[in-house]
Amino acid sequence: MTISDNNKIHFKELSNSTWEDFETLFGERGACGGCWCMYWRIKAKEFEKQKGDGNKNAMMELVKQKRMTGLIFYINDLPVGWCSAAPREDFPRLANSRILKPVDDKPVWSVVCLFIHKDYRRKGLSSRILASVVEFCKSEGAKIVEGYPVDPYENKMPAAFAWTGITSAFNQAGFKEVERRSKSRPIMRFYI
Repeated sequence: MTISDNNKIHFKELSNSTWEDFETLFGERGACGGCWCMYWRIKAKEFEKQKGDGNKNAMMELVKQKRMTGLIFYINDLPVGWCSAAPREDFPRLANSRILKPVDDKPVWSVVCLFIHKDYRRKGLSSRILASVVEFCKSEGAKIVEGYPVDPYENKMPAAFAWTGITSAFNQAGFKEVERRSKSRPIMRFYI
């Protein structure tokens, strides 16, 4: 079953006014293992040290500073999805990754996380979210939107391993593979 085009899907930026929706969507575990979408934003040692409430507080601080952190997606008024998107330089761990290091020196906006509420997974929502994210990034002046999905080895991949999205969803949203330094991790781009 897919989510029909009749379902009104819209998004809001994560802000002070949408923080409660973010907490509701991410739940007590902070989406996955206390991440609170801080994994790409800080060094590994710092991330491990502040898992859980520390990461939540760090994300809250970014929101208070009015930094671009991501978008919350809704069906009607129910928060059902999250996509972290911002200029690549906001995600320092990407630069230090052997597999996901920059392809070139062109400025890009990066999509580093896609989280969908468990009741709405495997229903075609990811590609619709990605298409909306591209439009948002375009409105912010982006010329290239880059993603780092996983290419599942099996058809049934646990959601915890697909938090950067899966290749097929990026393909459906119009992204094209531009580099692959790992069997399962392409770098994909949407040129605006």
